[in-house]
Amino acid sequence: MSAELSAGMERRSFLQRLAAGGLVLAVGPAGVKQFHALSELEAADATALLSDPFAPSVYLSISDAGIATIICHRSEMGQGSTTTLVMTLADELEADWTKVRLEQAIGDAKYGDQNTDGSTSIRNGTYMKFREVGATARLMLAQAAAATWGVPVNEVTARNSVVTHGKTKRTLDYGALVARARTLPVPASAPLKAPKDFRYIGKKIKGVKPMQQHAMVTGKATFGQDATMPGMKVAVILHPPVYGAHVLKFDAAAALAVPGVEKVIEIPGAPIPSAFNPLGGVAVIASSTWAAISGRAKLNATWSESPNDSYDSAAYRTELESSVRAAGNTVRDIGNTDSALNSAPKKISAEYYAPHLAQAPMEPPAALANVTGNKCEVWACTQDPQTAQTTVAALLKIPKENVTINVTLLGGGFGRKSKPDFVAEAAWLSQQIGAPVKVVWTREDDIRNGFVHTVSMQRLEAGLDASGKISAWKHRIASPPIPSLFAPGQEFHSDGELALGVLDMPYAIPNVRVEACRAPAHARIGWYRSVSNIPQAFAIASFMDELAHEAGVDPVQFLLASLGGDRVIDMTKQGAAKPVDNYGAKWEEHPNDTARHRRVLEAVARESGWGKKLPAGEGMGVAVHRSFLTYVACVTHVAVGPRGALTIRRVDMAMDCGFAVNPDRVKSQCEGGIGMGIANALVSELSYSKGATVQSNFNDYQVLRMRANPRDVRIHLVDSGGPIGGVGEPPVPPVAPSLCNAIFAATGKRIRSLPIGNQLAGS
Repeated sequence: MSAELSAGMERRSFLQRLAAGGLVLAVGPAGVKQFHALSELEAADATALLSDPFAPSVYLSISDAGIATIICHRSEMGQGSTTTLVMTLADELEADWTKVRLEQAIGDAKYGDQNTDGSTSIRNGTYMKFREVGATARLMLAQAAAATWGVPVNEVTARNSVVTHGKTKRTLDYGALVARARTLPVPASAPLKAPKDFRYIGKKIKGVKPMQQHAMVTGKATFGQDATMPGMKVAVILHPPVYGAHVLKFDAAAALAVPGVEKVIEIPGAPIPSAFNPLGGVAVIASSTWAAISGRAKLNATWSESPNDSYDSAAYRTELESSVRAAGNTVRDIGNTDSALNSAPKKISAEYYAPHLAQAPMEPPAALANVTGNKCEVWACTQDPQTAQTTVAALLKIPKENVTINVTLLGGGFGRKSKPDFVAEAAWLSQQIGAPVKVVWTREDDIRNGFVHTVSMQRLEAGLDASGKISAWKHRIASPPIPSLFAPGQEFHSDGELALGVLDMPYAIPNVRVEACRAPAHARIGWYRSVSNIPQAFAIASFMDELAHEAGVDPVQFLLASLGGDRVIDMTKQGAAKPVDNYGAKWEEHPNDTARHRRVLEAVARESGWGKKLPAGEGMGVAVHRSFLTYVACVTHVAVGPRGALTIRRVDMAMDCGFAVNPDRVKSQCEGGIGMGIANALVSELSYSKGATVQSNFNDYQVLRMRANPRDVRIHLVDSGGPIGGVGEPPVPPVAPSLCNAIFAATGKRIRSLPIGNQLAGS
């Protein structure tokens, strides 16, 4: 429901007037009964939600008209998780797709985890939960039909929103069965479909279009930047130029003279480490976005000193180089690495650098808040409505249950919109002025004042034995950790970040040592799509290619041999100082399986034509990486022309994510991940001078342009029969190393520092 609608009429009243009756199926943890705002509400098929559902956690309602409304508790930002969840439940429900509607859940703990991050929307138990909800509803509708006809329930079948009695061919559609079905007890369990009977799950079905697609392409969909309501004011904020600074004084006179500007208010900021709290600054509140932006440009503010005033990313790189060239804290240790290195016939070392990155989603953050008394309602493009709810409640000093977070569509997120600082800003300003306020972040605000991806320096040393096998591996990492956002003194890469490809590295190497080296943070370090898998896959996969060439072995064959044969790796015996995290899953359920590494490598080599003879100046590079419980291998084919002109001729990617619930969306996530991975490798870099970001918009913080995107991209899904893994993030990590390895194959030039930029000039 739009904010305009909710302002004029209570949602509960609106729904009750618009439709009556309906079957509501509720399963899951206990919680408060709650009506929800429909994201696509049409008077012809709106579903009334009952005040007395079967259980307090609501995921599905079916109206007397037979319309099934499926409530999705994860945010939609283009990744397609809402469509996939709707498909899953609708398949088990045996629903006619034309009679299925989507409702976006508000932020509420009764839904379980709502954080749309970490590639968890489908894999994290939700797929099975939604199947069970659909199967239970289908069974209840069948029971209602059987009771109506006085026949055994095993004589009736449900298909396409109709229940049929096999012997008499009598039929009843779902809407006609609602009244009786809602009087039945909810069964403890219901039989699930056999995979051979799936109609939507795992299929490419003509006519099953992404939810909200029509509204998106016609401009009718509501994103965070679109939210509006009567009496709303617009605010933009002048944030501190350096993390940790606060405003000392400001002159608002010139800003207030701008037509449309109504108020100028100082926002208090949180001290370092600031967690998800607002940075503080000066808010300009106006009748329009343009007036607010124009007024902000007229502000004259003086800022305090910050401990980060001297932060210079070029100088900091030198500090990180010094850090990895000295011993760090040992976090993984197998065998005797120093002895094995000293005795190795061949010793190779290399250092790899990856810069800060900004998430830079196409839609910058925005939130509309309306505080009345001790209650607050918000409309925001948030990936994590529950954390937004908690943060707002704490800032406003009101009970959490008095904060309602409505989730709009997100124009991208990549981890930025998991952090609710912008939501808290809107709520605080609304409380201060007693009116609805929409906080708008501009592109410059987002790039200069976000939660940046960490910078990383890694030093790798390896020894090759007489047969060309890796006998020793030493890996040192200096990278400011995400925990620095939440606690002081966090200066070493955390265990969770090291688990992203380093502590779980699959290669059968007898002597391994990993050391975390000092790297204090000077910016708000947050997560970014694929997190530290990006720099760590870049370093490991690039170094493996270097070792293959030193050994004189084809890189694909070297990787396969280094895996050491098909096996499930015992993660308790890999030399880690502490138990290794597995993206929140149990190792027993999602093991580190070298056979799955091998299969994606073999698939991508086969499909890409690996090993074929190429013209001079062309090369192919390979990389493989496991992340978010999914295995991905990538081959990039490049041509490097005069003066280093780079053309990416083709990219092949093989992915084993277990079972692909929605293959179309899996492939599109791979395609998008390839584009993002290429941008990370070629052009994206966030740098600092005197504590402030140097870049401010897409002219200097570059993302991949359409003309630079490879035109030939081929995705190969490998069905291993394994459990469901993540999809949104795993495509990104192997792209940069496969590209850099291809450049070496074409030119003989090693790329060890990102972005590539003009490093090829003169090649």
